[in-house]
Amino acid sequence: MHRRPCHTLINRPYTDKIAISLFNLTPRSMDPTRNPFSPGAGARPPELAGREAIVESATIALQRIARGRQEKSQMLLGLRGVGKTVLLNRIGQIAEEMGAIMVTLEAPEGQRLAAFLAPALKAVLLKLSRVEQARDLAQRALGALRGFASAFTVSIGEIDVAIAPETVADSGNLEVDLPELMACVGKAAQAAGKTVVLLLDEVQYLSEEDLRGLIVAMHRIAQRGWPVILFGAGLPQVAALAGEAKSYAERLFDYPAVGPLLPEAARSALQDPIEEEGEAIDSEALTKILAITEGYPYFLQEWGKHSWNTAKQSPIQASDVEQASTLATEALDRSFFRVRFDRLTPREQDYLRAMASLGAGPHRSGDIAEVLGISVQTAGPLRSGLIKKGMIWSPAHGQTAFTVPMFDAFMVRAMPEWRQQQLG
Repeated sequence: MHRRPCHTLINRPYTDKIAISLFNLTPRSMDPTRNPFSPGAGARPPELAGREAIVESATIALQRIARGRQEKSQMLLGLRGVGKTVLLNRIGQIAEEMGAIMVTLEAPEGQRLAAFLAPALKAVLLKLSRVEQARDLAQRALGALRGFASAFTVSIGEIDVAIAPETVADSGNLEVDLPELMACVGKAAQAAGKTVVLLLDEVQYLSEEDLRGLIVAMHRIAQRGWPVILFGAGLPQVAALAGEAKSYAERLFDYPAVGPLLPEAARSALQDPIEEEGEAIDSEALTKILAITEGYPYFLQEWGKHSWNTAKQSPIQASDVEQASTLATEALDRSFFRVRFDRLTPREQDYLRAMASLGAGPHRSGDIAEVLGISVQTAGPLRSGLIKKGMIWSPAHGQTAFTVPMFDAFMVRAMPEWRQQQLG
C-alpha cells in the first residue's frame, strides 16, 4: 500500500496558525520603505493630529461663502515648523472637493504682490469665462487685468485681442487698483456660481504697501458679499503688520494660532502612523521624542523618521531614539536650520548668536545688545533686518524671540567658538 509522506498527515490550518504565531513572536526589522514619516516643507504628515478645530473652522467658512453668506478670511499664524503650509494645503484640498477655483501662492521675499498674483488671476478668469452666464463679466475682468498688468509692468502672457482693455485697475496705485480688479473677479465668480479661494503662504514677506492693498481688496469683497475668500499663513508678526497697514484688519480676518501640538495630539501624530504599519513604539521612546521635539510637528516627523530607520526591530525603544537624535539633529542642521543661517550677514549671525547665548528666549532687546557690547540704538537696524527676514519677531514690546524653534541650540553648534563681539 502506498503511504503518503508523513507531513501531509498533519492538519494544514493548524500548521498555518503555528507559523503565524511564531511570526508574531519573532522580532521583525523595520523596513525603511514602509517608514510613514517624510519630513519636508509643506509635506502632509501621515496623521494630521491636533488641528481639527482649525480645519473645521476653515470648512465652515468655505461652506458659508459657497452659500452666499459673508465670512471672514483667515490668517494662520505660527512659528516655523508648526505645519501652517500643511494646513493651507489641506484647506485647499477641501475647497477643491467643494468645486472652488483655487489660487495657490507663496510670497517670495522682495517680490511685489502684483508680479505673482496677476498671472494666477488670469488663470482664474479664463476658467470663469468658460461658464456661459459669467462669460461677459469674466472677459471684462480680463480687460481690467490687462490694464493692471500694464500699470505694474507684469507679464501675464497673451490675452485674446478681442477682449478690450477696461479703464479700471490701471492707475499704478495698488491700494486703488487691486480692489477694483478683485471686484471684477468677484462679480464674475458670483455670476458663475463659483467660489474663488486664495491661498497665500509667507504673508510676512509682503511689503507694507502690498499688504495694505490686499487688505483693502478683501475688505471690498467682504462688503459686497462676493464669493472670494483668502486663507493666508505667516509668522506671528503678521497680525501686527496687518493692523499697522489697516486698522480694520483685525476685524476683517480671523487669526487662528498654529502652535506646537498638545501632548495627546503629539502622541497620536507619532504612534498612529507606526501602528497603522503594523509596528509599535514603546512608551519610554514616545515620551523621549515628545520631550525633545516639544510637540513641534516638523520635528516630530524628523524624529519619527530617524527612530524608525534606526530601530532594528519593533517596538521602537528609547535606545533607538537616542541614536536617532544624532541623525535627526544632523539632518536639521544641514537643511531646516542651515538654509536660514546662510541667508544672514556676519553681523546678523552675531546678533542671533548673542541671543542664543541667553537661551531659547524671548529676551529683552537691551539684554541682547549688552551681550554684543553695543547700544540698543546701534542694534536696532540689525534687529529690524532680522525681523524682515523672518528670523526673529517681537512677542511683546521690547522683546525678541526666534521664529524657528530650537534655533538657539543650532546657533551654538554653528558658531561654537563665538565670543562676545564689539560691533559698534
